[in-house]
Amino acid sequence: MSGTLNKVMLIGHLGDEVKMHYFDDKNCVGRFPLATNETYTNKQTNERVSNTEWHNIVVRNKAAEICEKYLSKGDKVYIEGRIKTRKWTDDKGMERYSTEIQCNDFTFLTNKNEQQQGQQISSTQQVPHQQAQSNTSETNDDLPF
Repeated sequence: MSGTLNKVMLIGHLGDEVKMHYFDDKNCVGRFPLATNETYTNKQTNERVSNTEWHNIVVRNKAAEICEKYLSKGDKVYIEGRIKTRKWTDDKGMERYSTEIQCNDFTFLTNKNEQQQGQQISSTQQVPHQQAQSNTSETNDDLPF
């Protein structure tokens, strides 16, 4: 072992859709921004302060295709990977640097099916539940509590 470690674990929300880039040799790269938030109380003003940090996420090949298919803006996801800074030259010939998270593992934390079913179940059960509560309070007036 080399005695060093480069590992990143993030849980955040997608700031945009996954942007795909395909190569001639059937490989591909997906890129998307991920927002993480830090919230704390300012001791001088007692105000809640929230800071958002943006991370550039890079996924490759099959993982990129899965992310493109199932993730959309606003979804919550767990990302595990490593930090990589790449050097490139812009249109004006200036050397530029970009720090990215090279993703090697991810877990979707926003489940589309549960979210849709949950919304349908809660919206259909709300009305009967409210009616049932109002009926029981009218019929049980003699209860001591």
